[in-house]
Amino acid sequence: MTTAAEWSGPVGDAWAESWIDTDRSFAGLSIRLDAAIVAAARTGEGRAIDLGCGAGVTSIALAKARPDLGVVGVDVSPELVAIADTRGAGIDNLDFAVADLDVDAATVARNADLLCSRHGVMFFADPAAVFAELRAGVRPGTPLVFSCFRSPSLNPWAGALAAELTGVTPPRPQGYAPGPFAFADPGFVAPMLAAAGWRTDDPEPVDYPYVAGEGADPVAAAVDFFCRIGPVAAALKAAPEGGSGALLDRLAMLLQARRGRDVVAFPAAAWI
Repeated sequence: MTTAAEWSGPVGDAWAESWIDTDRSFAGLSIRLDAAIVAAARTGEGRAIDLGCGAGVTSIALAKARPDLGVVGVDVSPELVAIADTRGAGIDNLDFAVADLDVDAATVARNADLLCSRHGVMFFADPAAVFAELRAGVRPGTPLVFSCFRSPSLNPWAGALAAELTGVTPPRPQGYAPGPFAFADPGFVAPMLAAAGWRTDDPEPVDYPYVAGEGADPVAAAVDFFCRIGPVAAALKAAPEGGSGALLDRLAMLLQARRGRDVVAFPAAAWI
């Protein structure tokens, strides 16, 4: 489970420190998502909100593709918003702001003509309530386009890697729990959105390479990345005192098996 409070604190801080790595890991998905967002946007001037914008890559892509749109990226993490501000400097139709959508969703979405997100909407305490508030704030007919992970079984860089590392399979939450795989089941997401007032289309499955490390020593880069982000980082933090060294050696061995010349990559699967 990953809550808004964690994103506004240590989780957000870790992602801010690692934004170059996280953008790389999502690059194969971002190309498809950015195209879907632009395709859904209305013609002419308008206001677009990037929900859970992180370090700003989706907001920046949209603002550059549609200079007639005013694009605002919002995130609960001050550290991530600071990174996004720096990256987006000089783009006249782009702004970023700190906001907690669990509290301010209707205000954030007021008079918006487009809502979008790259993996930023699976962490609400009560998603049906937040999406209803977003629906109440936007203009009639406003499209909502977001990505989220599919099943953990299709994303072995996550729980499967942590299980290989520790020999312990992470427990699956019962029912909804905020986190990266909270929207993996369309059978949950579609009725939740419908109850919040949204008309839903069938999600598009996207398979892409999750690049964990690249360069002269991609294994070392991937080890460093997984030590900071995701289930492996949590497993390493939970290791008994003095046990992390052996886990790091084992992690390097597991990642070596995924190496292809100058890259370490895993299969990844998302919905748009």
